Amino acid sequence: MPLEKYRYIVVEGPIGVGKTSLAQRLADYAEVQPLLEKPQENPFLANFYQDPVRYALPTQLFFLFQRINEARDLAQMDLFRSRTVSDYLFEKDELFARLTLSDDEYKLYQSIYQGLSPQAPTPDLVIYLQAPTYTLSERVRRRGNRYERTLQDDYLTRLANSYGEFFHQYDEAPLLVVNSEHLNFVDNDDDFNLLLDRISRMRGRREYFNVGA
Repeated sequence: MPLEKYRYIVVEGPIGVGKTSLAQRLADYAEVQPLLEKPQENPFLANFYQDPVRYALPTQLFFLFQRINEARDLAQMDLFRSRTVSDYLFEKDELFARLTLSDDEYKLYQSIYQGLSPQAPTPDLVIYLQAPTYTLSERVRRRGNRYERTLQDDYLTRLANSYGEFFHQYDEAPLLVVNSEHLNFVDNDDDFNLLLDRISRMRGRREYFNVGA
């Protein structure tokens, strides 16, 4: 099995890229319980999309506390005996904070983050999904989440660029960078099997998977 040697896999990428769908399918394939983000539990998120200046800080802090609790649960798991697939990397929380918070809010966020000192296991593999803005926008529109209707292409572009900068520096775990523009891992078995094959051939700390149209 291509995933057998990986105890903890994380799928990451900007909004609309398909990370949750892929994480769920990988978990189903490996017959493990996924650890997925729960944006629907954040009571500030819908208001953030309507008024990001006003609601950025409470939205970000809610996600921070939520992820810290999940990090504690994950740290208590025996990853030598159990496996999991997640659709978020704990370190990426600061990425959104830098993008959405004012300077003063970011300083407050940092002081809270450092005071809590969240700890989470290091993944055995991170799969970073990329796609151009028009693809992200189309996928967001197609999935039809009510609170995402106000998302602008400018925000998606800035978010995708922030992810690119983050993963350009990332070296905590083996990283597979995947151009997902022309791939559908959920509905196309051939695409999913191509990804599994590429994962099975991972040898280095940073590798790339790119399939043209």
